[in-house]
Amino acid sequence: MMKSKKKQIILLVFLVCLLLVINYPSLDRVLKTFLLDYETAKIDRIIDGDTIVSNKTSIRLLGINTPERGEKYYQEAKEFLEGLLLNKTVKLEFGKDKYDKYDRLLAYVFLDEENINLKLIEKGFANYYFYSGKDKYSNDLLDAWSFCIKKNINLCEKSEDKCSDCIELKPGNTLKNNCNFECNIYNWQIKGEGRKIFVFSEEILKGGKEILFELELTNTGDTLFLRDAEGGLVLWESWLLI
Repeated sequence: MMKSKKKQIILLVFLVCLLLVINYPSLDRVLKTFLLDYETAKIDRIIDGDTIVSNKTSIRLLGINTPERGEKYYQEAKEFLEGLLLNKTVKLEFGKDKYDKYDRLLAYVFLDEENINLKLIEKGFANYYFYSGKDKYSNDLLDAWSFCIKKNINLCEKSEDKCSDCIELKPGNTLKNNCNFECNIYNWQIKGEGRKIFVFSEEILKGGKEILFELELTNTGDTLFLRDAEGGLVLWESWLLI
C-alpha cells in the first residue's frame, strides 16, 4: 500500500522549526528526505524486467528498457527483478514526469538505498532509456552501462561477427560498411531506447557501401543499439540527448 508523504506534513513543519533553531546536520538530512518526491510501496507482482505492480498500480522503472516478451534476456530480466523485489517494500523516487502515456507511475526504485534501475543495467538486463530527457540519475545510468560493457555480459556482450568492427552508424538513419569485404546483415536489428525496432532483411552490405533504415527518433533524442543475428552488440550511438 503506497503511503503519501503528505500525511507527514505536521512532522515536517516541526522539523523545519527545529532545524532553524539548532541547525543539526542529521536533521538537515531528514529534511531533505521529506522534500524529495517519493513514496513507499510493497511490490505484489513483476510484469517484466522494467514494470512492477503495487496495490494494482503499475510502476514503470525510469531510465531503463529491458527486452520485450520473445526477445533474448526477457525471462532472465524478469526473474532477476522477481528475486530482488517481489513482496518487498521499496522507495519510489519520481522524475520530471510522474506518469507515462499508459498511466503507469514512472519511478526509480530503491531497495535498502540501492538503485535497482542501475543494478539492472549493470547486470546486462537493461539498456538506458531517457524517457523524458536527462535527469539527475542520467550520468549514473551511463556509468552503469559502461560498467556492463566492460563486463561483456548479457545485453552488453560484444558481437563476435567479423563485421562488427566494420559497421558505422551515421546520421540520417544510415548504416555503412567501412571494410573492403561484404557483410551479411540479414536479421541484424537496430533498436531505439524504447520499443522501436528495425530488422534488416537485406543479406549483403558490400564493402564501402551504405544502406538506409527506417526508425523514428524521439523528440528528446535517442540511442540506437545495433545487434547481429545472434543478439550480440555490434555498436550503439547516441544523438540529440538533452
